[in-house]
Amino acid sequence: MKRSKSFRKELLIKSSTENLSIVRDFIKAAGDEVGFEKETIGKIVLAVDEACTNIIKHAYKYASDGDIIIIVIFDGSKLAISITDYGLNFDPNVIPVPDIQEYYKQRKVGGLGIFLMKKLMDEVKYANLSDNRNQVTLVKYLMQ
Repeated sequence: MKRSKSFRKELLIKSSTENLSIVRDFIKAAGDEVGFEKETIGKIVLAVDEACTNIIKHAYKYASDGDIIIIVIFDGSKLAISITDYGLNFDPNVIPVPDIQEYYKQRKVGGLGIFLMKKLMDEVKYANLSDNRNQVTLVKYLMQ
């Protein structure tokens, strides 16, 4: 598979879970273009899906008319995926690191999105931007 040297792609969706399949296809195509292995692409897709689901659920409280902007940038060495919303502000520092064994003992459902994103990606960064925007950036490095 021929790898791209660099690219920038953008996707704008409304905050509806029905649009998550569009996001997954968009991210998979970008991962293919970079030349990531299938397993790595699956991890990236899952992390982005988690991030978008969290935005729909927490930032927009399931309102389906909010904007989610996804920008994918590949610079030749890493894939950076910035996901921006205009929903409620979010501070990831208030979310405790889950005790996974306790989590499974209690048979909890949900609540592992941030934990999963950090496990699946090389970097996860949050920012509160001007104009009441939130942004999460997920990074995966291309191993040569």
